[in-house]
Amino acid sequence: MISTLVSTALRLAALGLPVLPLRKGKIPVGNCPDCKNSACGDRPHMKAAGTCRCPAPCHGWAAATTDPHVLTSPLWATAWQQAVAVAYHPAGAGLTVVDLDDESAITWARQTLPPTRTVTTTRGEHWIYQGTTRSVNAVREGVDIKSAMAYARYLGPGTGATAPLPDAVRALTVEKPPTVRPAPHLTVPVPAGDGQCPHRTPAYLERGIRMAEQRITEARSQVHATVYRTFLAVLSTHGRCGCLTDSHVERLFTAAQAKGESPRHCTDAWANARTRLGL
Repeated sequence: MISTLVSTALRLAALGLPVLPLRKGKIPVGNCPDCKNSACGDRPHMKAAGTCRCPAPCHGWAAATTDPHVLTSPLWATAWQQAVAVAYHPAGAGLTVVDLDDESAITWARQTLPPTRTVTTTRGEHWIYQGTTRSVNAVREGVDIKSAMAYARYLGPGTGATAPLPDAVRALTVEKPPTVRPAPHLTVPVPAGDGQCPHRTPAYLERGIRMAEQRITEARSQVHATVYRTFLAVLSTHGRCGCLTDSHVERLFTAAQAKGESPRHCTDAWANARTRLGL
């Protein structure tokens, strides 16, 4: 089994296809203790510097290689012992795989996309095109696009000639901007405040609101938590003196909705922040 996998990997590598070992469950084999059993989330390119003790890149799509010396090295020998299949990095060979998971998806492809090299899978088909694009899962029911920063299981050479990547596939991978709904008329209470305002100029408040908008806009993960913490920070500074107006809160809600938050999430986060501060 191991010799067959390595032979397949070497043959594909000689053809210019970057390959890597897959263990059971179609999961990349971790090459170091930090990546064992997917401890790093199978995303070596996202790991913090210094957390991986094996030669970088560790595993996943980033480890795919055409170098026969790497594929037959002692480090990879251990990986091949755990492997059950060979995978490849499509974009590394200038390819895109349209992964069709069921008959409905295959019917859609036949009606929509130009014929190309086709590989039968356990559930459907891989349609392989020449050209690269973003990798996006679930672009429609039963359809994944695998190209850049992704891997696909090698299931044979397939049949048919490889066609150029059509615009219809590229269009599916275009990142769509989030839908921004107009901020609703606020029903959340704005602190009225009953003390003297400690802020000497309106510019102080404006700078604070602008920084809060920027903090929400620049969030790359944990958006819910970022929105809540930002609301909490704004209210802790400006929530007791009567500075905040509906306009200020609408600006914060609009920034949050631009990151995918719903009006209800915004209202709940605002109410939770007020409760936390006793406002």
